[in-house]
Amino acid sequence: MPFRRLLLAATLLAAPLAAQAQPVEGLYLGAGAGLNFVPDLNDQGVRLRTRDPGVAGVLSLGWGFGNGWRAEVEGNYRTDEVDRLSLNGARVGSSGYYDRYGAMANLLFDFDLSSFGIAPSTYQPYLGIGGGYVWNEIRKARFAAGGSGYRIEDTDPQFAYQAILGSAFGLGNLAPGLSVTAEYRFLGTLDPKFTINRTSGPAVPGVPGSFEPTNYNHSVLLGLRYAFNPPPVAATPVPAPAAAPEVARTYLVFFDWDRADLTDRARQIIADAAGAARRVQTTRIEVAGHADRSGTPQYNQRLSQRRADVVASELVKQGVAREEISVTAFGETKPLVPTADGVREPQNRRVEIVLR
Repeated sequence: MPFRRLLLAATLLAAPLAAQAQPVEGLYLGAGAGLNFVPDLNDQGVRLRTRDPGVAGVLSLGWGFGNGWRAEVEGNYRTDEVDRLSLNGARVGSSGYYDRYGAMANLLFDFDLSSFGIAPSTYQPYLGIGGGYVWNEIRKARFAAGGSGYRIEDTDPQFAYQAILGSAFGLGNLAPGLSVTAEYRFLGTLDPKFTINRTSGPAVPGVPGSFEPTNYNHSVLLGLRYAFNPPPVAATPVPAPAAAPEVARTYLVFFDWDRADLTDRARQIIADAAGAARRVQTTRIEVAGHADRSGTPQYNQRLSQRRADVVASELVKQGVAREEISVTAFGETKPLVPTADGVREPQNRRVEIVLR
């Protein structure tokens, strides 16, 4: 796959989620090992096929910037055993090794899946790209052609590039900062040039002095990554104890028909309410006036207000601070005993004192 397409894909995938990233922050160390697969090396009639899979390993030291991005330096090594050497379609050898080792600088982006209910410390996918230098080496590769012996034993360093697709699985409280990683890596280099040396016999026409194959690698790795500054593990929230239900004390003060003056019994009830307010350290006192349905709604509204005001004044005389009292009037809208219009009902001619 062309490197330019991989770079474009990584950029397009990273852009929409950048604002949501909750990645590794600070210094981290990573290592991985796994399998490597190499397409045939082919140029000028020489074809080298490896015995897949080979072995790959990486070691990286990086820094998370806390905004979704990470930068790292990496050392890598890949080795594959030669399975077959062909010349113009004919098999001429089956020995040797194809090694790659180099240093890369990578830029990676971590994705946050919190909006899907997956915490970054549990699972986090990432994409990356990198560039650097890789030494390509063919060693101990021998073949025979036309009665002559040949050997490929050469190293050629070239600019290298790679794309990374990975996932990190956090180990949580078991090992804060430690994650298991699973990655796919595509590594390519500019075409290396390998010299073909004749070791015995006369020169054979058709055997080139060198070949420059295309060099691609596909690696699947498992590894570990340790962040030296892991985010603190969120403590399990402890539910607050349920608040005790609010206990309200209600006192009823009744009035004669079409009257708003206090009887002796009414004053005694108000005094009891004031005393209770002082004992239980009430935070507020609600005084609500009511009337029956024997008058017009407008008149009953005014009457209920006068009744509420006179009770509030008596509470103040009993030592209750006026600012602790809230006064409302409901007229005939909230009867204690529902009646038809025009009915005189003693229990509806009242003021309710509620201590909260």
